Amino acid sequence: MDQAERPLRGITVVEFSHMVMGPVTGVILADLGAQVVKIEPPGGDKTRRLNGSGAGYFPMYNRNKQSICLDLKSPAGKEVAARLIARADVLIENFRPGAMGRLGFGWDDCQKLNQRLVYCSLKGFLSGPYEKRTALDEVTQMMGGLAYMTGLPGRPMRAGSSVIDITGGMFGVIGILSALEQRQHTGKGQKVSSSLFETTAYMVGQHMAQQAVLGEPPPPMSVRRSAWSIYDIFQCAGDQQVFVGVVSDGLWQAFCREFGLTELGADPGLATNNQRVEQRDRILAQVVPVFESMPLDEAAERLERAGIPFAPIRRPEDLFDDPHLNAGGGLVPVTLSRGVSEGQQVSLPALPLEMAGHRSGLYRDLPSAGGDTRAVLSAAGYDPADIEALLASGAASEQ
Repeated sequence: MDQAERPLRGITVVEFSHMVMGPVTGVILADLGAQVVKIEPPGGDKTRRLNGSGAGYFPMYNRNKQSICLDLKSPAGKEVAARLIARADVLIENFRPGAMGRLGFGWDDCQKLNQRLVYCSLKGFLSGPYEKRTALDEVTQMMGGLAYMTGLPGRPMRAGSSVIDITGGMFGVIGILSALEQRQHTGKGQKVSSSLFETTAYMVGQHMAQQAVLGEPPPPMSVRRSAWSIYDIFQCAGDQQVFVGVVSDGLWQAFCREFGLTELGADPGLATNNQRVEQRDRILAQVVPVFESMPLDEAAERLERAGIPFAPIRRPEDLFDDPHLNAGGGLVPVTLSRGVSEGQQVSLPALPLEMAGHRSGLYRDLPSAGGDTRAVLSAAGYDPADIEALLASGAASEQ
């Protein structure tokens, strides 16, 4: 997608963020063409230096942005931030409740600087008894029922990705875009809030509704009663696995034809899904050996030919070489600044959207901490002498 085609071209965003939820919101806007300036403290966002499960946060969620390092405890650093906010369309922040207000950049403060500003605050909780609490993705997965639904009975387990941070950031983008559209009619910005806890509740809402419909608490998904007779992981030859879902009567007949299960396909007692669920054990007793007898490649070829939903069981690292992602622009190259691949390009998932047949792609590599400080200050109206003075004082910095 070239510059002229980017739908958010002309929108400017100031991002005060760290970790995942705020950067996700910013990177979605950036991928769609907004100019996103990430404000980092002197030395850079600490997220850059995380190890373990946090080592991928910065490289995944900060491409297509500019970086400026400001000391927001200094009057001069605050003045720079205020000037950027006064010129921006959107502000994103995901710090602890009250932190932006203590810096002088709460909603009321920023509204005085810029009445057209859309101010997106990404928090643990929306308004209510919990709103002052500090939260994390995993905290709200636990208290919102998602960890219960993911783990085994008595052993709650967080989902295998920062799903609440990511989805909460996506809801933040929905709010931002809605507020920008409303601004077209009112001329005024507004505060938008998205939260981890309410996002978790929204995601488990299907299970709340299930309780209301069936009158019994839903068990964890790990031990759920399947709604279909074949909706399982099967072992293939060569110690490989495949998930198969036969979720309609038509797919049942196609499955039986493809795998030679003529007796099952012709049985009128298995014609409907509910009939098959009642005889699930009988069906699986015949299906399991079929998959055990063939390698995964053959099973996948036959399942695809029959139009059956299926998935080889993969790990995240397998996606680097996925032919579909690589052929369709689903991965974008970013240059890592640390770790075993420092200085090398690695392909990471693009925004999962096509617009007018195009993917968003990469137009600005991962920024170094403060790598765009001079350019951002110049665009904000500072002359060269002022920029040198800011750098000399430490109010602004670059690497």
